[in-house]
Amino acid sequence: MPFVILGALLALTLAGPAAQRRPLLRALAAMALAWANVQLLRQGLHVPRPGELGIGTQWVEHGARTGFPSMHTAAAFALAAGIALGRLQRGLAWVAWRAALAMGWSRICLGAHFPTDVVGGAAVGVISACCVRWMATAIPAVSPQKS
Repeated sequence: MPFVILGALLALTLAGPAAQRRPLLRALAAMALAWANVQLLRQGLHVPRPGELGIGTQWVEHGARTGFPSMHTAAAFALAAGIALGRLQRGLAWVAWRAALAMGWSRICLGAHFPTDVVGGAAVGVISACCVRWMATAIPAVSPQKS
C-alpha cells in the first residue's frame, strides 16, 4: 500500500497542475523526513512489538524488530499533514487524514504495534511535515537569474 500511495503522489506531482506540484513535493519530503526520523529513533530505542512479548495475535510477522515509532503511521500522518499544510483541495486533506487514522488503527489491529507506537508515529509524521513547511518558508525560493 505505501508504494501505491507513493506512486499515485508522484503521478499527481508530475501530471497535475503546476499549483499542486510544490505542495505535493513538500508532502513527499515530509514523508521522507518522517522515514529518516523513525530510523534515527529506532537506532537508539528498542521497544518490543506485541508479538515479541507474546501479547495478542500477531497477524503480520515482524520478529524482534523494534516497534517504536510506527513507520507506517509516521508516513501516513506526514502525508496528511503535508497535504493539509500545503492547502491543497480540502477534500484531499480530509481523505488523507482519515487514511492516516485508518493506517494507525490497522497497525494496532494487526498486532504489529502498541497504541503508543502509533501515537509516536503520528507525532513524528506531523512534526516532520511542520519542519518541511517551516524550511520551505524560511529558505527563500531560488529562481533562475536572467542575463
